[in-house]
Amino acid sequence: MSRGKCESVERAQEEASTGGPDGPAARPGEPGTALELLVHGVGGTTPQEMLNDPRTVRITGDHTAAVFRRADDVDAEHSPDDRRRDGPVPEAYVWCNLTSGNGTRALWLLLLPFMVVNLAHWMRPTAHGRRRTVRLYGLLVRLAGLTLTVLLVAAACEVALDLAAWQCAGTAACADRHSWLGFLSPTVSNGGWWSAPGRRLALAAVVPTALTVLLWYLSRRTWSDYESQQPIERAPEPEGEGGPTALGRPGFWYGRRLVARLRAAHTAAGLITVAAAVGSAAARHDRRPGGSAVLDTLGLMLEAALAVCAVAVVWVVCRRGRSEKRLDRTLDERFVRRLPLAALVLLVLAVLYAGWERPGWTSDGRLPGDTTFGGIALVQGLLVIVLGVVAYVLHRTDPDRRAVLRGLGGPAVAMLACALGGVMSGGVSQRVSDWLDGTGASIDGPPVLLTWQASVIPPLLVVLLGLFGWLAHRAWQLARAERVAVALDYPDEAQDRARTRRIAYTRAMASLTDRGPRVVAVTSGVTLLLGAGALVGALATDETPDEAAQGTYPVLHGAAETAQALGSWMIGLGFILFVTWGRRAYKDAAARRTIGILWDVGTFWPRASHPFAPPCYAERAVPDLTWRMATWTRATGGRLVISGHSQGSVLAAAAAWQLAPSARKRVALLTYGSPLERLYGRWFPAHFGPAALGSLHRDVDCWRNLYRLTDPIGGPMRLPGAQVDHAPLMDPLAYGRTALLPLPAPILGHSDYQADPVFAEERRTLLARLRPTAPQAPDAPEGEAPVGPEAQDVPSPRHEPEPPAA
Repeated sequence: MSRGKCESVERAQEEASTGGPDGPAARPGEPGTALELLVHGVGGTTPQEMLNDPRTVRITGDHTAAVFRRADDVDAEHSPDDRRRDGPVPEAYVWCNLTSGNGTRALWLLLLPFMVVNLAHWMRPTAHGRRRTVRLYGLLVRLAGLTLTVLLVAAACEVALDLAAWQCAGTAACADRHSWLGFLSPTVSNGGWWSAPGRRLALAAVVPTALTVLLWYLSRRTWSDYESQQPIERAPEPEGEGGPTALGRPGFWYGRRLVARLRAAHTAAGLITVAAAVGSAAARHDRRPGGSAVLDTLGLMLEAALAVCAVAVVWVVCRRGRSEKRLDRTLDERFVRRLPLAALVLLVLAVLYAGWERPGWTSDGRLPGDTTFGGIALVQGLLVIVLGVVAYVLHRTDPDRRAVLRGLGGPAVAMLACALGGVMSGGVSQRVSDWLDGTGASIDGPPVLLTWQASVIPPLLVVLLGLFGWLAHRAWQLARAERVAVALDYPDEAQDRARTRRIAYTRAMASLTDRGPRVVAVTSGVTLLLGAGALVGALATDETPDEAAQGTYPVLHGAAETAQALGSWMIGLGFILFVTWGRRAYKDAAARRTIGILWDVGTFWPRASHPFAPPCYAERAVPDLTWRMATWTRATGGRLVISGHSQGSVLAAAAAWQLAPSARKRVALLTYGSPLERLYGRWFPAHFGPAALGSLHRDVDCWRNLYRLTDPIGGPMRLPGAQVDHAPLMDPLAYGRTALLPLPAPILGHSDYQADPVFAEERRTLLARLRPTAPQAPDAPEGEAPVGPEAQDVPSPRHEPEPPAA
């Protein structure tokens, strides 16, 4: 969402003319009061636009997320009948600032691999009776997330320690071109104190250490804002353990324990990686003939301690997953505090060990980066393959024909996360190497494996170009077929070929969303094969592709040379695009809104596999909506329609699952432009599959869904035997000019569903179906429980002590 819209939200929160900045508090009204709770979708909007009124008042919430009403409806529950507006009292829940209200959040784009691997965790296929296999699936994804953290920190070590401190500062020609490295160069500084190789590495370790600390700080701060939000506390439903979805479990949106534990483990892993990069070079020197026996022994002890700490990190990651059946307020303080502290102590010891005086030690060649990056790539590939086997086994227990890639969506996305991490690490290494020594004559440059990985990018792009060419041809075929359908949809209109083509083309392009799984499958599969080839080539030859192909056929050598040159340029360009897009989004509202939309979709899920991923906004939004609906139905006994557009419909469904069963029966659900089945149901079948959506339809009082054929995001729910889906809405509303629409009607696609008369009709139908009940006494004396059947459904909020820093 653009900064301008978010600022208007903040202004609206200060425009209440009565009742202070928070507006008057909602009080219990009469039985039969109707409420429509509007939830916007991706990209956000303002309360004025949602309520179609320039004067809005915040009735509950804060500057981050709040519920608004029209100023005239603030006390609508208690106004005389002649002052009430027709229809329900509209309320708007505005959550734009949770995801895209701040320009600095565009920099979260650099954390994209972490977000993608976290999505893979939630793409698990539906399974019955495979609890251990389900746990194994989550464990494998958490381990893949851990390798991404190690890869990111290793890339920072490659840039700061290897390229800058070891190679460039140790080479006179390179140090002469970069005066800021002069004090580290033995020749420029005439053997200064910092020119010793170990001390150069110790000083350069500040960069990856600062990166690790920054990631810890961001995760800790967002953990306090999101994961520590208090959901409604209630007893789990009888079918909670084996129910159709975990989204109804009391602790689903309360992942503070797991995130705190994973944050400690990943922070320790980052610090251990830096310590190993600093200490291993010195230990390798001490093991040479004639080295100091004392230093050699200290090096062995340091490496053993680092290995023990690494095993402890893996054990913490593997120990347990999420606690969803209850609100788990426990924090594993032994790990949360002690594990990063132990890793920090080892890093300090490694710095002291490497900085010890070693006469005659010089920096030659590269640091052993090929072994490090090769080991990471090998582990990631094995994890993805095993994850694919596990996902296939789970899918076979309960096959879902609508699940993408027959249950292999999670492994495919995990592979893409690893590929993104490789592109970003290789890109920054290659760009820094070119900047330090563009000619490639004075330093050896980054590890050979990174060059091989860059060389496979051109073949991958060739495959993707062919795939996109097929999609374009498919869209052209669909557009031709849709022209006939458009003519049938508007039989009484004089046909305009240009108008028909535009409508048919929009429908065809919208249908390409359903081809997304094929793009992911091809990209992931080709990436896995090319990555394996790059790893084998680098380890087998220890040379760049250009050097390895010398002496072979001229065509093969030319192809290798071209791929290496293009790949090096493309991987660097890709990283630069990441950085420039983030900087542009910081200044440009339109670009920031685009990135905000991506984050609205990608950060819906809790951080279950990577603590450094962008935070889950739903851990604030879902409890907000649940508390609002529960307190309203308890206090008024009135009718409530929660109306969700796009991503707002996903939040609405998640909030409805969190209600007590009795409160759920007083709620009607109206979704429009909803990706619940089309995207979430197919990509996340264990949580939004047919069984889950069917249970939601049975649990709420009634549910209606609106969609258009021109909508690339929303679609039908496809529930067999359930009257949920309305027939596709006409878009445009009129083919040509009419008395009601004298100007050409626009093709609305994913937006402005309220403009269709069907929307108001469906809303009236839902309200007519709902029946009010007697309100519950809301103001029970302090210390006494509320009276009535809902006394256990909505407890009072409890104060929670500030969790310890971790």
